[in-house]
Amino acid sequence: MWRKRSIGSMAFDGFNYTFLTIFALITVLPFIHIVAVSLSSSQAYGAKEFILWPHGFTLDAYDYLFSTDTLTRSLLVTVFITVAGTLVNLLFTLTMAYSLAKKELLGRRSIMLLVIFSMLFSGGMIPTYLVVKELHLLDTYWALILPGAISAFNMIIIKNFFQQLPPGLEESAKIDGASDIAVLVRIVIPLSMPVIATFTLFYAVGHWNTFFNAIIYLNDADKRPIQVLLRQIVILSEQLGSGGEYDASALVSLSQSIKMAVIVAATLPILMVYPFLQKYFVKGILLGSIKG
Repeated sequence: MWRKRSIGSMAFDGFNYTFLTIFALITVLPFIHIVAVSLSSSQAYGAKEFILWPHGFTLDAYDYLFSTDTLTRSLLVTVFITVAGTLVNLLFTLTMAYSLAKKELLGRRSIMLLVIFSMLFSGGMIPTYLVVKELHLLDTYWALILPGAISAFNMIIIKNFFQQLPPGLEESAKIDGASDIAVLVRIVIPLSMPVIATFTLFYAVGHWNTFFNAIIYLNDADKRPIQVLLRQIVILSEQLGSGGEYDASALVSLSQSIKMAVIVAATLPILMVYPFLQKYFVKGILLGSIKG
């Protein structure tokens, strides 16, 4: 039955919509500015520094970026690190979380204490570097993937989620002859897609933004990801502003439009992943899993 809403309720909703709209605009305006500058001529940006619509529309910045294979190679490296790293993260995190979710696991309490200990204390940068070096992982992509194969915090969250699943589902599957791996793959993971999708996005964004570890472990410039390339462009731009001498091609590469175009190229791909995972965020966790 339809009920007439009070003036106070409508005013409250109006305030919420207004506040959220303003907050959303504040959040998205910087990215709109970046896109606008990347599509504007350098002269237009010099005349008006803050723009939200391209002035002197041109694709020269993107033409320059993709005129060589530097940006394309960095993007492909970042895509490989993101995909491979996320798969490794999920493989180790899900299997360990599923094992520790079993109360009958021998030594479960001791293992959990070690996991929690690793959240509070770490060996530090230098010991980690020495371990990576001794494993002959320096200057390889695996140096960016294996040291952080499991996030203790993420693993604990997923473990707690697994413990909330109805035990009757697993018991009925095992009565039918399913192994633990089959139960994990066919029952537990499908029911846990909302939480798995969330941490998949977290892991993917972390790998996409890989920066510090890439500087430490990778010496080959051809293996460096997009974030390192973006840093190099920013540093060269600052050197140019301080009066350094560069040739004409360097001056073009250090223009503001070029820098903004690189930011767009480094940000847009990972933003495109979100719509494919969004549907899992709003699904019921156990919707349709138990009937009768």
